[in-house]
Amino acid sequence: MDLEDIVSEHAIIPALKADSKKQALQELAAKAAELTGHAIPAREIFDTLLQRERLGSTGLGRGIAIPHVKFKELDRIHCLFARMQRPIDFEALDDEPVDLVFLLVAPEHASGDHLKALARISRLLREPDVLQRLRDASSLQDILRVLTEPATPHAACPALPFVSGAHTVEPAVCRH
Repeated sequence: MDLEDIVSEHAIIPALKADSKKQALQELAAKAAELTGHAIPAREIFDTLLQRERLGSTGLGRGIAIPHVKFKELDRIHCLFARMQRPIDFEALDDEPVDLVFLLVAPEHASGDHLKALARISRLLREPDVLQRLRDASSLQDILRVLTEPATPHAACPALPFVSGAHTVEPAVCRH
């Protein structure tokens, strides 16, 4: 799965202003509701995100969070990307503040595609310079270009842990 299939410039927030994880999730939920044509109310998305975070933080480390939720009312995956105006505490695995957030909102029945999308984001973020390019991008179009560029087959390590449900799966050892 390519990110260009699930993310568009309308799903990118280049400078999200939020002072807390809760506030960031609330803002992202509002944007997700808009992107889904309000098939799911923003409050329901927000409440479901909070429930998901209670299972374990989706803050993966290195300044990255990938909150993800599923809804039976959806017929396709929506991916939002936000670059925080200022890094926030997201209770990340490495205790570092988060400044890059991907939100996946998926159909309940799309477990395979949901996992493929999470894996694609994880592969992208293992690229040696992608994180810096996302942080340095000066325009929405620059961010979109970084997000939708083709994946390289052997991304550099260290890899991000993969979080699904209440489980964190550490990536396999890199072999170059």
